[in-house]
Amino acid sequence: MNPTYESIRRSIESGETSCETITAEMLGAIDDRPGLNAFLAVFRENAIARAREVDRKFRDGTAGRLAGMVVAVKDVLCLRGERVTCGSKILESFESLYDATAVSRLLNEDVIVIGKTNMDEFAMGSSSEHSAFGPVLNPVDSTRVPGGSSSGSGAAVAAGMAHTALGTDTGGSIRQPAAFCGVVGMKPTYGRVSRYGLVALSSSFDQIGPFAHSTADAARVLQVIAGKDDADSTTSQDPVPDYLASLTKDVRGLRIGIPEEFLKEGICDDVLAAFHRAVDRLKEAGAKISNVRLPHARYHIATYYILMTAEASSNLARFDGARYGYRSPRAKDLQEMYLLSRSEGFGQEVKRRIMLGTYVLSAGYYDAYYLKGQRVRRLIQSDFLEAFRAVDALLMPTTPTTAFRFGEKASDPLQMYLSDVFTVSANLAGTPAISVPAGNDSEGLPIGIQVMGKHFDEATVLKVGDFLEEEVT
Repeated sequence: MNPTYESIRRSIESGETSCETITAEMLGAIDDRPGLNAFLAVFRENAIARAREVDRKFRDGTAGRLAGMVVAVKDVLCLRGERVTCGSKILESFESLYDATAVSRLLNEDVIVIGKTNMDEFAMGSSSEHSAFGPVLNPVDSTRVPGGSSSGSGAAVAAGMAHTALGTDTGGSIRQPAAFCGVVGMKPTYGRVSRYGLVALSSSFDQIGPFAHSTADAARVLQVIAGKDDADSTTSQDPVPDYLASLTKDVRGLRIGIPEEFLKEGICDDVLAAFHRAVDRLKEAGAKISNVRLPHARYHIATYYILMTAEASSNLARFDGARYGYRSPRAKDLQEMYLLSRSEGFGQEVKRRIMLGTYVLSAGYYDAYYLKGQRVRRLIQSDFLEAFRAVDALLMPTTPTTAFRFGEKASDPLQMYLSDVFTVSANLAGTPAISVPAGNDSEGLPIGIQVMGKHFDEATVLKVGDFLEEEVT
């Protein structure tokens, strides 16, 4: 059982340990399991120096809200003076000029950033097999994938290499690795957390969120990174509530909806059994369970992959070898510079999605695919708004299976995309969602249960997640 930040802080304040000691232990954990490949950069000297500075703040009584928390950061978020590769050869040598807002807000509360974590290239993937720097291994079973695209962040927390980590979630890229690695992963409402300093995959879907060992620690991190940011016009001005205050373990009277369309087929027996255990525990604790309908659920995957690839094609057009990033040394003229730099710099999955996105945005197919996808997305959002008139939260599995083996789905992109069947809906609708551990399957692999909530109601999502974390694990 990993300690919560609350207990860690008490130990620091009492003098039982220090930030420097804790940071050294985390660095040791990274050194002990280099084969996991969870990190692309480890800030060894800077982390120790930072830990000593935070220890001084503890002695002076000026330590911030998260002082001494060791945090890993997905390598799609900017950290000034450090590389931001996005798991891609095309940005292998690019150095950030500024901090992402989410990172700077954590630093202002005296966290210790231990390193940048590995990921599927440009956050495109569900398995970590698409990183230009090699896959991340699942710390529970190294023959299995850790999930993607925030694979390194999920694995780092699960392996005890960081207390918490930041990831990004475009279609499940926090929640899926959280489920596969047996930790908590939170996707906030779109607009709750600033995306400034995030290298965008899909601007209307991407959201930054935390990995943690407990819902309480996820709430602590979210409390700090959430809120209006003048540097990101999509952030909401809605006030950020006290998330920790919502963790009461009391779910009496809460209305929990079960989306019946998601529970028909394709779910492995152990995951389904864990889901039913979660439902039973909620019933026993006084929650009101009912079925809800999401009439357009069968279109979620298709709609997501049409719109996401279109936005990816547009966002990645800037990586052309002209301004920054990789430039092919073989190019003889301007056209070859564009062609060769992108062909050599991008991996196979990124090129696949760019081509799909360019196709759906092309003059002959824009109306048939992209415009229709936007209309269906509006219908999907309406389904969720209607469902949330009747219930306070939705409950479903995070993934249809536990972690699959490396190579098992690599040759079949459609099967890989279907791994996101339960998670893309929250990104399409823009709602908050959390994955919490719900025990293990017959092979000892972690299972995740997902809670979705109303827009900007992370408090209820965290409350239900916190209850399930203790009752179902």
